Amino acid sequence: MRIVRLANFVTTHSSGLRTALRNLGEGYQRAGHEAVLIVPGRERTDRMTSQGRVITMPSAPLPRTGGHRVMTGRRKLAELLESLEPDRLEVSDRATLGWTGLWARRRGVRSMMVSHESLAGLLGVWGVPKRDSVADHLNLRTAEHFDQILCTTAFAADEFRRVGVENLTEVPLGVDLDVFHPDRADPAVRERFARPDELLVVFCSRLSPAKRPELAVDAIGVLRNQKVPAVLAVAGDGARRTALAYRAARLPVRFAGHIADRSAVATLLASADVVVAPGPVETFGLAALEALACGTPVVVNASSALPEVVADAGVAVAGTAEAVAEGVRQLIDRPAKERRRAARERAEQFGWQRAVDGFLRAHHALPEVAAAVARKGPGAILRPAVPRPATPDDATTPRYA
Repeated sequence: MRIVRLANFVTTHSSGLRTALRNLGEGYQRAGHEAVLIVPGRERTDRMTSQGRVITMPSAPLPRTGGHRVMTGRRKLAELLESLEPDRLEVSDRATLGWTGLWARRRGVRSMMVSHESLAGLLGVWGVPKRDSVADHLNLRTAEHFDQILCTTAFAADEFRRVGVENLTEVPLGVDLDVFHPDRADPAVRERFARPDELLVVFCSRLSPAKRPELAVDAIGVLRNQKVPAVLAVAGDGARRTALAYRAARLPVRFAGHIADRSAVATLLASADVVVAPGPVETFGLAALEALACGTPVVVNASSALPEVVADAGVAVAGTAEAVAEGVRQLIDRPAKERRRAARERAEQFGWQRAVDGFLRAHHALPEVAAAVARKGPGAILRPAVPRPATPDDATTPRYA
């Protein structure tokens, strides 16, 4: 079948979303489906890639968002969707593309909204008053427009559950365990950022307010005051770059900019002692999972979904520089072999094929699911119980009601 995917707010710096879209598209193609991705861009393009057909729609950048673009022309986008004749519609932006769920319903096309963010959390970052009630209203409306809501963690799903949304499933994302591997560690790369007697801490993310990169910078100041010889490598770019450089003027902080080569990102992550991911509204955190796959433990914000992802392979702390610094100290107090082994073992529970299968189940696009739909009739609603990464207390297998 033809699975058409829509995503706004995709830039060369939005590595997490781009990575997820690419790996899912490649998985759909391997499964024999036709994947089509529509994203905003500078100009109209249409090309075939490893993840299927990728179309960019001319879109203006949003001010003060670090280069994000949004497809706002509903008529042109609707015309494109009509011409593509999708069998399934997958949308990765409920803020501006929610209307496409109704478009799909009117045409008998099964639709799915993928929630990549905590709406209440983002509204809080933006200073919106009564954020929970606003988020509840928007989440209910989204669930009414789409046949399926898919969240990648229980954290992301909670804001839908609290308002009684039933057409909801959880499917964790994955990580490329070959590209992101402990063997990528390179002493020469490490030497670019830290001396042998220094502790190399890495922040790898977009430099936006939601990611709280200033906490990583300030934590280095706290560690240096505590006589811990820590240095910070910042891999990423964005709207906060200038302010961060000013903030880090007297600290050993090196800005590597946006690193497009995934192998180079893996080498930096594998060469680090600790990675920090202090963003409070992360709903999955691919960069943190990539660090674990490289054998590098992660300090995460306790208010995000990341404690659920990193488990015992990291440390969850409050959103303060002092707490982040303490988390770094806790991790380096563990024997290096032990903490690196735990990190890799945790990442190995997340594979992209498992994620692809989970998304296709939610689409009713796996053979066994399609057969179940045929048995129950065209109006049947199957709610896939997609298992989360295995834990000692959870050995469930997928079942269909």
